[in-house]
Amino acid sequence: MTRAAFKMFLKPGFEAEYEKRHAAIWPELKKLLKDSGVYDYSIFWDKETNILFAVQKVNGDQGSQDLGSTEIVQKWWAYMADIMETNPDNSPVSIPLPELFYME
Repeated sequence: MTRAAFKMFLKPGFEAEYEKRHAAIWPELKKLLKDSGVYDYSIFWDKETNILFAVQKVNGDQGSQDLGSTEIVQKWWAYMADIMETNPDNSPVSIPLPELFYME
């Protein structure tokens, strides 16, 4: 098991829409994440900066950010592109964060 953390950027004024869309995450996307070994996945919002902080546990060597070649993830990215800062392929601008401390 590994832990991965990264940050993304929410466009101002879209926090409620972001939360709404994730509350209704597509079952096939959730299944893909779980089948790929991603679990215990949380996203936090810093309202002062609109930075989204994500942390997930992963069994295996692929986190959610490594699934971009799948059709369902590409559709999710397109669905979310209007409310997040994205790259030209609609993937969210995502910056990996190295772990400096962990307490069990």
